[in-house]
Amino acid sequence: MQAKKFVLNISQNYSFAILRPLQEAIRNSNRDVYWFVQGSAVNLSYFTADEKILKSVDDVIKYDPDAVIFPANIAPTFFPGINVAVFHGFDAGKVDKKGHNDHYKVRNCFDLYCTQGPDSTAQFQRLAEKHQTFKVIETGWCALDPLFTNNNVDKTVKSTILMCSTFSKQLTCAPHLFETIKSLSETGKWNWLIQFHPKMDRSIVDKYKSIQNEHLSFVETDDVIPLLKRADIMVCDTSSVLIMFLLQGKPVVTFNNISPGDYLIDINSADKLEESIEYALQKPQCLMDNIQKYIDCTHPYMDGRSSYRLLDAIDKTIEEKSSLKPKPFDLFRQFKMRKKLKYWKL
Repeated sequence: MQAKKFVLNISQNYSFAILRPLQEAIRNSNRDVYWFVQGSAVNLSYFTADEKILKSVDDVIKYDPDAVIFPANIAPTFFPGINVAVFHGFDAGKVDKKGHNDHYKVRNCFDLYCTQGPDSTAQFQRLAEKHQTFKVIETGWCALDPLFTNNNVDKTVKSTILMCSTFSKQLTCAPHLFETIKSLSETGKWNWLIQFHPKMDRSIVDKYKSIQNEHLSFVETDDVIPLLKRADIMVCDTSSVLIMFLLQGKPVVTFNNISPGDYLIDINSADKLEESIEYALQKPQCLMDNIQKYIDCTHPYMDGRSSYRLLDAIDKTIEEKSSLKPKPFDLFRQFKMRKKLKYWKL
């Protein structure tokens, strides 16, 4: 039995870049795929003319997909087909209010978790053995397929620094590094690209936009992959986008990272930023060895075919779904989901 019909469920603009490689694999496999937009945060103008959209929950149910794919932590359990979690990022070590790692929280929504590498697979596999309500299959992350294909990137004479930051007030480096980055960009020593999480405080966004010059550009995009390819070094904090950058074998300088490993150059003072970037650009062997070890554990797939492995995982889960125990009904989460979708039919 093969899954023939898919729904790509999105609620944020960054989900386009996560799921479009999968859409391409679905089409190349002669299968059918539609998108469904959940909530009001998605810019509908980002859809291309050849992408098909289901406009309501009733349309999803009528379409009767074999699988619904979510780059999210929570999903409605009343859609047809199996629910597949593909994640909206990597485990960056962030914790909830109770001190628990939010990345590995079971919310009784999914039939299949498609994990990114050995580390995350081991964590979710332990949870799968405990609950027995979902399968875990390591596929690599579909969002990264373009990162490892079409690598013809125009390189500049000067090194390019990509600065990214999370929106969390407790974790963001953006306000702390502003004056230093402003000064460094004015020297013309390096090229700077600035890209923030879409939920970043608008006042911070406006500050960085105000310092754009011939050496610094602020970029607003739904696809960060081209920026990751262009840059030589990243400056970041605890945003999971730094992991995507590391997987290219490129160094990252972090500011007050909450769990800095030996594969990062972590600083706690803006005064150390310039010297840390210079050190990173040298790519010292000890650092590069540590980065490679991290890649091997986190996402060792560099063939650009994680989307196809994901399709195989979906087929396998559909065939073996009867072996799973029924998921406990989560009244609170599913009530919130129905309220958000304005759907009350049984």
